[in-house]
Amino acid sequence: MPSIVIAHDMRPSSPDLSAAFADGAAAEGADVILAGLGSTDMAYFAAGSLNMPGAMFTASHNPAKYNGIKMCRAGALPVGLETGLGDIRDLAQAILDGTDAARADARGTVSERDLLRPYAECLRGLVDLSGIRRLAVVVDAGNGMAGYTVPAVLGDEKLPALPLGITPLYFELDGTFPNHEANPLEPANIVDLQAAVVEHGADIGLAFDGDADRCFVVDELGQPVSPSAVTALVATRELAKHPGATIIHNLITSSAVPEIVTENGGQPVRTRVGHSFIKAEMARTGAAFGGEHSAHYYFKDFWGADTGMLAAMHMLAALGGQPLPLSEFAARFERYVASGEINTTVADPAGKLAEAEAALTGPGAPAGVQADHLDGLTVRYPDGGWINVRPSNTEPLLRLNVEAPDADRMAQLRDAALQVIRAR
Repeated sequence: MPSIVIAHDMRPSSPDLSAAFADGAAAEGADVILAGLGSTDMAYFAAGSLNMPGAMFTASHNPAKYNGIKMCRAGALPVGLETGLGDIRDLAQAILDGTDAARADARGTVSERDLLRPYAECLRGLVDLSGIRRLAVVVDAGNGMAGYTVPAVLGDEKLPALPLGITPLYFELDGTFPNHEANPLEPANIVDLQAAVVEHGADIGLAFDGDADRCFVVDELGQPVSPSAVTALVATRELAKHPGATIIHNLITSSAVPEIVTENGGQPVRTRVGHSFIKAEMARTGAAFGGEHSAHYYFKDFWGADTGMLAAMHMLAALGGQPLPLSEFAARFERYVASGEINTTVADPAGKLAEAEAALTGPGAPAGVQADHLDGLTVRYPDGGWINVRPSNTEPLLRLNVEAPDADRMAQLRDAALQVIRAR
């Protein structure tokens, strides 16, 4: 008998959607485990620890009116068009066309299981925080699922207390997001966290997105710590556990990431931007860890899945295991100046991308310039600067990311790229 585990977030529509999905799966003969409220990484934990497919009802960081399903195979393995989504699409179309008559011989069962404590125990077993110096931590849950998981993992709701003094912001579960959108990638959504860290004299601030699979970090001065710096820092800790291991990073993470991975004996592998590409490379290479500049962090020890909470715990362990404030400690992993992602609406993304390549790499380009097309166009310069321009998969946009050894050079490269992209 096939089985599936289902969880859902705090959006008003999520419980009903989850229940309807469970009823449909049971009607088709599957035994269903309802895990109830959970973060997306808790759903991955369920699929991994129970070794069964999982479905998580969430729209992540998107506004309240949206909802969706994140699915995975048994063992938290990713699902793509070639590994199940294509079959689901074809079966759905057959049902809509009235040509699918197959039905299960017997209805499956539906049962409930509380997985919050086992999830917390799993994460505590991967990162030991019991011996760190005491840290003052502000956590902004954004009215999302971190308000449910942080007290269990970092607090004393389910397990013994850790040397952490946690100041909560917006822990009330509310899928209408009354305080700010649960998308910490947007600077406006971490303003409250930044202010609270300074006000409370905290050592670190953590911001989670709506389904708590991403974590953003703020230092004691209220300044954001780059997700690339977090990737590099966590990579060093994973390499200490898995010497010589492969570390995955996407192509818009800082050049500091592969440099630091190599310096620590690891093997950096560069990949396209996107959840599916990172997970595929994690599986293909057996990587110990993978990081994206969007603050998704993937761990071999967590079934290759992404978990913001485990990344947060690594940051707490690293910070609490040494005496420096986070601003000074994180500076070791910040070697370059980045532009952040700059989006431009264009009528013809492919045509504009070709124009950019001609302008940036053609006659008149500096000697030693190199270009590749792993994801859009990446142009690398001998001084360590680089430009990446890639099209959006869903909108008529070009996304620009630039990095250079200093702010002036970054601005020069950024403006040169924008001049081409935004030319009429």
